Amino acid sequence: MIKRFRKRKSEGVENEVPNELNSEAEKNGTLTDNEEEDLLQTLDDDAIEDSSDADEGIDQTFHSGNSGSSTELEFESGDEQFSDEENVKDDDKNVSNDTDDDSINEAEIEDISTSDEDGVKDLEDKEQETIISKKIEKTKKSAKKNNQKLEDVQPSTSTLCKSKVSVLQEFGKELKTSPKSKERKNLLKKYQIGKEYENSDTSDEEDIRNTVGNIPMHWYDEYRHIGYDWDAKKIIKPPKGDQIDDFLRKIEDPNFWRTVKDPQTGQEVVLTDADIELIKRINSSRIPNPEHDEYEPWIDWFTREVEKMPIKNVPDHKRSFLPSVSEKKKVGRMVHALKMGWMKTTEELEKERKAKRGPKFYMLWETDTGREAMRRIHDPVSAPKRDLPGHAESYNPPPEYLFDEREEREWLKLKEEPHKRKLHFMPQKYKSLREVPAYPRYLRERFLRCLDLYLCPRARRVKLNIDAEYLIPKLPSPKDLQPFPTVESMIYEGHKDLVRRISVEPKGEYMVSGSDDKTVKIWEIATGRCIRTIETEDVVRSVAWCPNPKLSIIAVASGNRLLLINPKVGDKMLVKKTDELLSEAPQLDAMENERIKTAVQWATADAKEQEKGVRLILTHFKVIRQVTWHGRGDYFATVMPEGANRSALIHQLSKRRSQIPFNKSKGFIQCVLFHPIKPCFFVATQHNIRIYDLVKQELIKKLLTNSKWISGMCIHPKGDNLLVSTFDKKMLWFDLDLSTKPYQTMRLHKGAVRNVAFHLRYPLFASASDDQSVIVSHGMVYNDLLQNPLIVPLKKLQTHEKRDVFGALDVVWHPVQPWVFSSGADCTVRLYT
Repeated sequence: MIKRFRKRKSEGVENEVPNELNSEAEKNGTLTDNEEEDLLQTLDDDAIEDSSDADEGIDQTFHSGNSGSSTELEFESGDEQFSDEENVKDDDKNVSNDTDDDSINEAEIEDISTSDEDGVKDLEDKEQETIISKKIEKTKKSAKKNNQKLEDVQPSTSTLCKSKVSVLQEFGKELKTSPKSKERKNLLKKYQIGKEYENSDTSDEEDIRNTVGNIPMHWYDEYRHIGYDWDAKKIIKPPKGDQIDDFLRKIEDPNFWRTVKDPQTGQEVVLTDADIELIKRINSSRIPNPEHDEYEPWIDWFTREVEKMPIKNVPDHKRSFLPSVSEKKKVGRMVHALKMGWMKTTEELEKERKAKRGPKFYMLWETDTGREAMRRIHDPVSAPKRDLPGHAESYNPPPEYLFDEREEREWLKLKEEPHKRKLHFMPQKYKSLREVPAYPRYLRERFLRCLDLYLCPRARRVKLNIDAEYLIPKLPSPKDLQPFPTVESMIYEGHKDLVRRISVEPKGEYMVSGSDDKTVKIWEIATGRCIRTIETEDVVRSVAWCPNPKLSIIAVASGNRLLLINPKVGDKMLVKKTDELLSEAPQLDAMENERIKTAVQWATADAKEQEKGVRLILTHFKVIRQVTWHGRGDYFATVMPEGANRSALIHQLSKRRSQIPFNKSKGFIQCVLFHPIKPCFFVATQHNIRIYDLVKQELIKKLLTNSKWISGMCIHPKGDNLLVSTFDKKMLWFDLDLSTKPYQTMRLHKGAVRNVAFHLRYPLFASASDDQSVIVSHGMVYNDLLQNPLIVPLKKLQTHEKRDVFGALDVVWHPVQPWVFSSGADCTVRLYT
């Protein structure tokens, strides 16, 4: 305990207390040598135990080293008492009471080094030292008195121990009563710890004082403390000053600029010159250790050269330095072969191999752009580079770059015109890069790119300065090409489903329409009134009014039946004459072919059908898609796409007989057409159009459309120009006298072109498309064969409503006026004038 007590901060306490103890020992001259050695051994052992357990509050017990003595001294820090167990006499009670009054509690002494309490005011160091010195003098006096009494009672080794203990007790009491006792406890504790580890090498010096670990320190914002030290005591936050205090400290304190705050304990730490120098070196990106030389020469510890060391140290054999006769002859033959050229050296053989081998590849991006390689090209142009990818090319693009349903539909619709697309690909979203599939067209695009770089002569050429207006053909103004329809005049409503086909009477007074609602309606053009509705048994796919003005007959294709109907409109004499003509059955001269009988059968309508106006019924073996009349009105043709070799049939009304013009069909027939003047028959398959001579029964010409699917066709009234519509948004103008390829290809519509029509009197033609529009164009054909036709788009009429993917389905001109009719998927027929 004496050694432990010496480690307090006050030097007076450290030095004077042992002197008192020594003086007491000198006075007690009756101690024997053995007793003195036992006493010192006991004190040393207890001091060692105290030094190791000073900070842990472990109970300590002192035993007298004298075996002959019957007394035992106990010092227990937890019980705060001292006792003599056996041989303490009654006359010692007074002395023991006095020592008890001045005794010091071991737990309180331990508390001096470990307590950590708050709210103590600061005092100056001088006042603290004077108070401690006064208390030490008092302690000396009381110790002398106690020792005097102990000498009278029992002059033994226990007397000396008790006197020493009484000194410690008296000092502890006085120290506890000092006004600055609690703060002194902390100072003594710090001083003791510093002395304890002063001459030792321990890793604890590097440990931080706050033991809470690497945690967010803002957890302690609401508490007065900021963590715990090694003894599990709270580390109190230092008082915080306001901005004025900081400002005053900044002015008065010369070390303010080098003061930093420790985030672990909240204490202010003043950096030393070495710390500042280290920080400066780190900020300037230099090595922190100034003694380290980063440019010192490299010590080559091992040589880079391969050392050839002999495995054995045997003297060379005689044959190693004497020439061999056989080898001499062999070398002579090799020298002779080299002179004669029969044998070649290794270098010559390698040169020959390289010459035969040749270049295996061509560096397209390097050798082509070198100075020597570019001399052959005058004023070269470097190869173009693609733009850098953006957000849309990402495998996980932002949501605003992904297509919605409408944008995706528009992107797919422009498949045939990819140059009009906003992006050449459709952005897609994947969770990770591993889920992105391989690009299917990678090899082909790389191959085409290499071909472009290899075959394209990237030379700069002189560009001709041509005005854009010069390239545009000089077309007349639409005002000079009137009359043509410009506005919607009338809407014919009454059908309940889409109207597929319409046809106009030759005189232009009435119109007939066929719909998917299995009805045929006859309209009065001038008033828009529906005169008659004829119901059929199946969907009406085609209607055609007979072009002969002397007959009042309508051909209606409903399912697999062709109905010849008398509409009973117009001149009554004409209606009566038509009924008489259709009621008389002509006599058949020859028996019909069995192949024709299985394809089509003529029959007269029954009474119920007669009331509706149906006069004759032609039953076909497949569904009829189209019906068309010859210009004279006696012949008409029907098309059945699913009929194979019997897809097209030609019927004669006067003789009531049918014929199959082709023994073998050359394609999937879509529509047919009669020439207005010549005995020619036009047959359109999916991709091509064939023209047959009906008299000679041979193929005249084959027109190449370069389209995927033909939807309809119409011939000019003069018969030398043909207009074709296709489902791939194109219209093709063929000059039959000029070529088998289109004279002009028009891409005026954004959707599939359903049908086209020429006007009989005016130089006009029109087209109907799924983009709900009807485009009217000017098409002048000149009598001079050296002058090309003049084609000028005039007006786009877009009033139909879209149903699903269908828009305008059919278009027909008025036979006399420059009016155009159109039928659409919105169940209406519209008139434009």
